[in-house]
Amino acid sequence: MRILTVQIAMRSLCAGLLISLAAIGVQAGVVSGVVRNGTTNKPAGQVDVLLIQLQGGMQTIANTKSDAEGRYGFDNAAIGSQPMLIRAVYHGVNFHQPLTPGAAAVDVTVYEPTTDARSLEATVRLMVLQPTGDKLLVGEEYSLKNASDPPTAFYKQDGNFEFALPANAELEQVSVVGPSGMPVTQGTIDKGEGRFTIAYAFQPGQSAVRLSYQLPYPDNQAKFRGISSIDVQRVLLVAPPTMQVSSPGFSPAGTEQGFNVYARDLVKAGTSFDVSVSGTAPPPDEGADQTNGRASGLTVQSLPARLNNEKWILLGGLAAIFAVGVGLLLRRPVQGAVAVPAAAMPTSRKARKRAAASEAPASPSAAEKVNRDVDANLESLKDALLRLELRRQAGTISEEEYARERGRTEQTLRQLVQG
Repeated sequence: MRILTVQIAMRSLCAGLLISLAAIGVQAGVVSGVVRNGTTNKPAGQVDVLLIQLQGGMQTIANTKSDAEGRYGFDNAAIGSQPMLIRAVYHGVNFHQPLTPGAAAVDVTVYEPTTDARSLEATVRLMVLQPTGDKLLVGEEYSLKNASDPPTAFYKQDGNFEFALPANAELEQVSVVGPSGMPVTQGTIDKGEGRFTIAYAFQPGQSAVRLSYQLPYPDNQAKFRGISSIDVQRVLLVAPPTMQVSSPGFSPAGTEQGFNVYARDLVKAGTSFDVSVSGTAPPPDEGADQTNGRASGLTVQSLPARLNNEKWILLGGLAAIFAVGVGLLLRRPVQGAVAVPAAAMPTSRKARKRAAASEAPASPSAAEKVNRDVDANLESLKDALLRLELRRQAGTISEEEYARERGRTEQTLRQLVQG
């Protein structure tokens, strides 16, 4: 029963990791799939399908067309050696699905495009503030929902998602995370006076637009004006506890991952809000617990009920700051392998039974101790995976190091779910 609980927990925390483990041994170099029209629920024939290499920039290395039944296929030696994208171009609109190493079948869904802006709704805008020297780094994430019926993709060639930057801001990067979960960097269209737009096909379901920029931060303080270019149900400001944040209309809303959260509801398009911030970033290793690689000095508190549903949006928005190479979690060293003490947590069910039987006298406290150790190591594994992925996204770890550290984490995962 305990092993089943562990398996369920790990599937929810590391679904992508488990998929890659299950795919080991699949033939590399070949991938096939079906292109379907999600609006008509029929196969999409004669659609251009491209195989895109992500390393060294997005480069097309092969292309084909789907047949009358929507089927396509690629046979390329590079498949399986690195993450790639499958792109289907339908009515001039790009639709993507990630091709991970080991995957042999990838289906792509395309949709009829629409220019009706009412099909897209912004539920949360997250703004993460992080000082670094004389600059204030701001990472933003818009959580978007396309609930069109019948399902269509919202797209305009001249731009269909607009955002505005504060005065004197320097834009770093813009990306979109679609329903597939793969971040895709976006080019921007400069509309002047700090306004930009992107042209992206927002598919049915949940998407997120992430952007990062820098603001001057002389004497560890700054004032800036945020502008809402779209109706948003909720705006959240997130800052480390060593910063002071003041903005009329925003109220304190607890903490998450050691960051203070401030919230404001129902912000209409065209609304502006002034934000005053001051203070420095916490020391990189403040409260670090070297036993399990977690920060014992930062307490994770429960969010108010109205924010608790946005917990993973908060975590995703925090990652936007790390994308430009800063942040508390990124600065902490990643443990090469999650510590799993042999005496405290044997690697299989039989071994745990033998260990429990060898203790005299046997008591319920022995099983409780095993359970506590398993839970602690699951939490440590989750933190290690998060920091590892953030370092990869920020480009502070090489592909070789990433593969090595991930391999060690996979081994720990096997141990946790063994039996």
